[in-house]
Amino acid sequence: MSELWSDQRKFEIWLEIEILACEAMAELGQIPRTDAVEIRKRACFSIPEIAEIEKRTNHDVIAFLENVASSVGPAARWMHQGLTSSDVLDTTLAVQLTEACRVLATDLATLRKTVAARARTFKMTPMIGRSHGIHAEPITFGLKLALMFDEFGRAEERLAQTKERIRVGKLSGAVGTHAHLDPATERAVCEKLGLKAANISTQIIQRDRHAEFCTTLALIASSIDRWATEFRHLQRTEVLEVEEFFAEGQKGSSAMPHKRNPITGERLSGLARVLRGNAVAALENVALWHERDISHSSAERIILPDSCILLDYMLAKLNELVDGLQVYPERMQQNLELSKGLYFSQSILLALTRAGAERKAAYEAVQRAAMRTWKGDQPFASNAKQEPEITERLSESEIDALCSLDVHLRHVDETFRAVGLE
Repeated sequence: MSELWSDQRKFEIWLEIEILACEAMAELGQIPRTDAVEIRKRACFSIPEIAEIEKRTNHDVIAFLENVASSVGPAARWMHQGLTSSDVLDTTLAVQLTEACRVLATDLATLRKTVAARARTFKMTPMIGRSHGIHAEPITFGLKLALMFDEFGRAEERLAQTKERIRVGKLSGAVGTHAHLDPATERAVCEKLGLKAANISTQIIQRDRHAEFCTTLALIASSIDRWATEFRHLQRTEVLEVEEFFAEGQKGSSAMPHKRNPITGERLSGLARVLRGNAVAALENVALWHERDISHSSAERIILPDSCILLDYMLAKLNELVDGLQVYPERMQQNLELSKGLYFSQSILLALTRAGAERKAAYEAVQRAAMRTWKGDQPFASNAKQEPEITERLSESEIDALCSLDVHLRHVDETFRAVGLE
C-alpha cells in the first residue's frame, strides 16, 4: 500500500497518462504517429531533478513535464496537449484509489476468513450475552464472531460499491469542456487505465466521490473500533473471557510487571478516530468554488494516502488479534454462573403467558423470583419454584426444562447458515 502512494508510483502514472494521451491523439490523426512512438520510447523522469525544477516553478506538474521533455526531445511538444494539471492529477488519483480498494478488499477477505475459522471453532461455546454491560441471556462466542463476520461482509460490499464510483478519470481540460482535447482521447486513456471516463466534469472530478471513499474507509475503521472495543471489554480482569496474545518477553507496564494489557485493541480504537477525522476533511472538500479551487488539494495529499495506508494496517492488525486471541471457555462458564440462572427469566415469563397467565402478573411473579435471586444464594430456578403464581401454571420439571441453555442455543445452526458460515 505504501508503494502505491510513493512518488515513484505517482510519476509512473503521470507519465503513462501523458503517453497514452499522445497515442490516442495519434490514432485520431491529430499528431504524427512517429512522434507518439518516440515519446513512448524515450520518455522517462528523474525524481531528484523534478524536485529541483519545482523549487523554481513552484508547480509540480510543470516541473514534471520539463523533466520528461528533456528526455524526449522535439516530440515532447505534443505532451500535455489540451490538458490541464488536474487531468493528470485526478486521473492518477483514480488509479491509485482503485488499486488501494483492491488491497483493502484483499485485507477484508483475509480477515473474514480468519473470523470464520474461529467462529466455527467456538460455535457452541456458551457465554453470557450482555446489554447495558449487564448479564442478559446466553449466547455463544461463535455467534459473537459470526456477527463480526457478517459486519465485515457489509464492509466488503460498501468498498466494492465505492470503488466503482471512485474509478473515474477525466481529460477534459481547464473547465471540463474538452475545448482543446477530443472526448475520444479521454475515453481511450481512461479505458487503458482501467477507469471510466467521467460523464461530465469541471477542471476536476467532483469531490463527492472522494468524500464517499473516505467515509467508507471511516465506516470500516469504526467497525474495527467496535470489535477492538468488544475484545477489550472481554479482557477486563473482572470478565477475562478472552485475551490478546501476550508473547514471551513482552512487557505490559513500565511500573507493574504483572500487567497484560489489550494494547492492540486500544491502538485500533485510537487510529479509528484518525480515519473518522479524515472523513470530515473529505466532506469539507466537496464544496469548492465554481469549476474548481485548490483548497481540497493540500488536504487530500494527506488524508487519502494516510487513510488507505492506515486502514490497510488496521485490518492486518485486527486479523492478527483475532487469529491469536486467547479464548477461555471455562471463564465464560464461570461468568454464566455468576447470576445464578437469572438469564432464564424470559423463558419462564413466556411459558406463563402461553399457559394462560396475564402478562403483567406473570412479569411481576418472575421479577419477584429474580429479585430474591439477586439478593440471596438460591438459583433462579429454585426461587421460581417458590412463587405460587408460577407453580400454579408450571410444574417443577417444566421449570427445569425452561432453565436450560438448549432453549437459547437451538437456532445457532440456522444463524450460521444465514451468514454463510455453514
